Amino acid sequence: MKKWTGIILMAVALIFILSNINNKESSEEVYQEAIEPKYEYGILVDSFNVIKGKVQKGQTLGEILYANHIDHPQIAEVVEKSKRIFDVRRVNTGKDYTIICSKDSNERACYFIYQEDPMNYVVMDFINEIDVYRGKKEVITKVNVASGKINSSLWLTIEEQKLSPKIAAELSTIYAWTIDFFKIQKGDGFKVYYENKYIEGEYIGIGRILASEFNHNNQKFYAFYYKENENYGEYFDENGKTLRKAFLKAPVDYKRISSKYNRRRKHPVTGRWKGHFGTDYAADRGTPIWSTANGTIVAASYTKNNGNYVKVRHNGTYTTQYLHMSKIKPGIKKGVYVKQGDIIGYVGSTGLATGPHVCYRFWKNGRQVDPYKQKLPPGDPIKSENKEDYEEVKDSLIQILLRKKE
Repeated sequence: MKKWTGIILMAVALIFILSNINNKESSEEVYQEAIEPKYEYGILVDSFNVIKGKVQKGQTLGEILYANHIDHPQIAEVVEKSKRIFDVRRVNTGKDYTIICSKDSNERACYFIYQEDPMNYVVMDFINEIDVYRGKKEVITKVNVASGKINSSLWLTIEEQKLSPKIAAELSTIYAWTIDFFKIQKGDGFKVYYENKYIEGEYIGIGRILASEFNHNNQKFYAFYYKENENYGEYFDENGKTLRKAFLKAPVDYKRISSKYNRRRKHPVTGRWKGHFGTDYAADRGTPIWSTANGTIVAASYTKNNGNYVKVRHNGTYTTQYLHMSKIKPGIKKGVYVKQGDIIGYVGSTGLATGPHVCYRFWKNGRQVDPYKQKLPPGDPIKSENKEDYEEVKDSLIQILLRKKE
């Protein structure tokens, strides 16, 4: 009996020892540090090599792909599948690209990513069937308040404050119908509440100005951004009156005016000297284009020079035209009535264009004119049904502008 008791005790001890060993191993597994997966452009790259580069002068997309073991038939397929997504001829010198390739001896490209700008990129996927698609990096928005006293010019004051020059451009646009910026004088000043944009922790520029106060000639001029229409917002003063005229100041949320109305300009494509009877607004490809006022579509078509374009007749006096669209919005055709701010197409570079923009043309009594030099009727004030909501938004923005800079 003692013999069996001893055997049982030994067995129990052995089980206890093995259990402790297993628990220890299990505990080690539980507390083992987790390795974070690594992503580039939404692609898990743990099992790939990642190569970064810049497009060299004179280098083509085909050359870059071929150097990374993508053969000519596949390059031809990339070109075909890129149509209506990305113009492979517009791979520009100095732009960043990323190659995600296999870890074997061939290091064949599995993905090629071309960075168009800090936010937008194009992916060419070679894993299975070739696929080409667009992507956007996440943009983080932070708000800031800035102010300044003008000694000589708005632009110089902005520079002295180490602020983005786009703030000066935005203020001049917002107050274009209200303040003559050629008559800014010493002692004038401004305060702006605006957005700063960041991608992956890197500052990429300002976003929208949400509110501003401009002191000019001992008068205060306020501007508050408010959206009455889901497609766009605009600026109103403290009394709910719009700062614009009957026409929107621009037909698109643009980055910059790349070319103004000019009776004599050298064409960037043809090189010929001729009049440029429109205003070019540079913007990202695919950015919505708005009708600047109510009216009826009189043309929605394509020509060799204009590319995809839409023409709107507003009344017996005014007509506008929008050129070089990547595409016309479905349903926009001759005879359709559109309201101010309705989307009629999307920014592109069709026709005679060197990059994505919309050429905005403006007719008055059948003659093309510069819209910035026209005395246009005022726009509508805040709608009665939005008055209460606007007052709340305006009051909160005024409180922000009144705060002292910390």
